[in-house]
Amino acid sequence: MNLLGLLSPELILLATGLLVLILDMAFHGRQGRREWMPFVAIAGLVVFLIATSFLWGTHESLLSDMMAVDSFALFFKVVAGLSTLLVILASWDYFRGKTPYEGEFYGLLVLAALAITLAAASTDLIMVYLSMEFLSIGSYILVGYLREDPKSNEGAIKYFLYGAVASGIMLYGMSLVYGVTGTTNLAQIAQTLASGKLTGDMLWLMLPALVMLLAGFGFKIALVPFHQWSPDAYEGAPTPVTAFLSVGPKAAGFAILMRVFLAAFPSFQLDWAAVLAAISMITMTLGNVVALKQTNIKRMLAYSSIAHAGYILIGFASVALNSPSLFNGVNGVLLYLLGYLFTNVGVFVAVIAFENATGSNQIPDYAGLIKRSPWLAGTLFVLLLSLTGIPPTAGFLGKFFVFAAAINVQFYVLALVGIVNSAIAAFYYLNVARYMFFVPSEQESRVAIAPALAVALGVATVATLAIGLYPQPFIEFANQSVRLLGVF
Repeated sequence: MNLLGLLSPELILLATGLLVLILDMAFHGRQGRREWMPFVAIAGLVVFLIATSFLWGTHESLLSDMMAVDSFALFFKVVAGLSTLLVILASWDYFRGKTPYEGEFYGLLVLAALAITLAAASTDLIMVYLSMEFLSIGSYILVGYLREDPKSNEGAIKYFLYGAVASGIMLYGMSLVYGVTGTTNLAQIAQTLASGKLTGDMLWLMLPALVMLLAGFGFKIALVPFHQWSPDAYEGAPTPVTAFLSVGPKAAGFAILMRVFLAAFPSFQLDWAAVLAAISMITMTLGNVVALKQTNIKRMLAYSSIAHAGYILIGFASVALNSPSLFNGVNGVLLYLLGYLFTNVGVFVAVIAFENATGSNQIPDYAGLIKRSPWLAGTLFVLLLSLTGIPPTAGFLGKFFVFAAAINVQFYVLALVGIVNSAIAAFYYLNVARYMFFVPSEQESRVAIAPALAVALGVATVATLAIGLYPQPFIEFANQSVRLLGVF
């Protein structure tokens, strides 16, 4: 296939993002423009997903080995496209009256999705850095999108400051890798390290380099101790942006982490697997324990998101490249991310619907929701069960695969800590359900849901249940997507 064909998904996203921005400027001030601007973005994303499907099964390197088109990258393109579609539906009514720059929002969101696809396909450290910066800059702008809101500005500034430091540390780590190996290409780095030509001192330098790379990738995933930005950014950002941050950039961070470490540093797997296992346990525990005390549902979901990053990391810390077992770790990460996409975006859609109707993000205000909106309470309950990991939901399937991967490589303590943390998480997830179903409310008015939000909530809930009730096609999809160019 020619170069344009291989790059067609990225070119479609670029054209869509620019088209939305140009149309927004051209029709600025005209009444009704906000009604059709999301349609342009959605149409572009649908074409993007169709173009991505045509590339399924392709495994080629392009742009002088800077990028790869393989099943692994295509999986994350699907995740980026679906999560952006759901977030656009969730944003449809959210920004009404809050900002005059709605069109720009959809353009920036599509360009952020483009950054995720580039990050997932990067096979060179320079491309990794550029795509991560592209995604970070877009994310900073989106978090501070409500310029008149002090919390939105505070979240954006903290996100930017932490991100700038993490980016500098990551870049220094990349420079050390280049200094030792003489290349930035992931496959060539692995070949140099495996050649036996490097002395002990030079190999020792790779350990601080790996830690610095992990700092940059861990910031995007919100792993402990690189998580400090997330509660304030999640609380201050417009809620649709929070939904996007909890899924899109997190998926990009995991894609880069897995591709870089598996493609460039397989000879150091014993070292980085042990470090990742320790970080996973700390991340899960801190996220869940702090989430227990939260009364603001957005901050609770922020710490919950940190905990889920720890669960997902179990799969990668337990990766077994040549194992005949079904649970090789990487497929567990992919299954978890796929289920988490629908579950977490769905929960945030429910939060947006409640916020639009009541103006509150406090958990006690969810009291009596079952009487005020049975549809909203019912779907939110299913999604919270999925976050807890209770069958038959997508969350159960993802946790089952990552815990089984840990047991498969005899990381019994890691699996046990994950199971105990799942039990802790049940307290704060089911506490929301307790308010919705068993605590009476002083308010009797119905909680109305906008049509676009109802559609997004329905799609997310059905997908969450479908993955849990009929998992075989999704397991096969994840198993086929573990193929990284030059690794599997």
